[in-house]
Amino acid sequence: MNQEFLKNLLEKIKNGQIDIATALEEIKKISFLDLGFAKIDFHRRFRKGFPEVVYCENKTIEQVVKIIQEIDNHKQNILATRLKKEQTEILLQEIPDLQYREIARIAFKINEPIEKSGGEILVLCAGTSDIPVAEEAAITAEVMGNKVERGYDVGVAGIHRLFKYQDLLGRARVVIVVAGMEGALASVVGGLTPAPIVAVPTSVGYGASFGGLSALLSMLNSCSAGVAVMNIDNGFGAGYFASLINSIPYHNNKSSE
Repeated sequence: MNQEFLKNLLEKIKNGQIDIATALEEIKKISFLDLGFAKIDFHRRFRKGFPEVVYCENKTIEQVVKIIQEIDNHKQNILATRLKKEQTEILLQEIPDLQYREIARIAFKINEPIEKSGGEILVLCAGTSDIPVAEEAAITAEVMGNKVERGYDVGVAGIHRLFKYQDLLGRARVVIVVAGMEGALASVVGGLTPAPIVAVPTSVGYGASFGGLSALLSMLNSCSAGVAVMNIDNGFGAGYFASLINSIPYHNNKSSE
């Protein structure tokens, strides 16, 4: 729960402006909102450090608009993933200051200041066809307050292209590796950096890639230590997980000062 909100609420109780029963009702109001088709979890940012993210696939335009409007009304940061073109057109009419990134199918709006993480997240992808998933990861991490660097089209078919990013590999706190086909890039990168690797298999590839299953199994069987694997095409999950990793050391450092 927002510390400023709680502080103001406690001050009101202390000064006799409201009683405890009224305060409890105020807290209940910001817990979650039941829209019938969705229950928006307004407490999630207090438990997790970031508000509820809206997954838009298979939702109607009306559902998407209503959910995001309510999050905006409560002045929480907005992150919406897997938007369809028709959803986005209506959404931008209703919330004009929403920012949209077409290639990643992500919309976002910053309503509250975000504590910036000190480390860098490096997002690499094997081929140009993997960029939509890589951008979903990169933008998710950026919206969550991280500095993100990108290195695209650096797959193993031309491994020399990867060496351009050797300095970044040396200083990145987390590296996200996005690859389809056989998914070999994650193992290669895992052998070049001390940073944890968040590997994302994509559904890019010919028939025997089985919609990303081959890349998923390759990454799960990586011979490089320190490789964690997301689900197929789950760029959002990779960006979120990398952000959590990136924030931990800095919180620890602050607490020890």
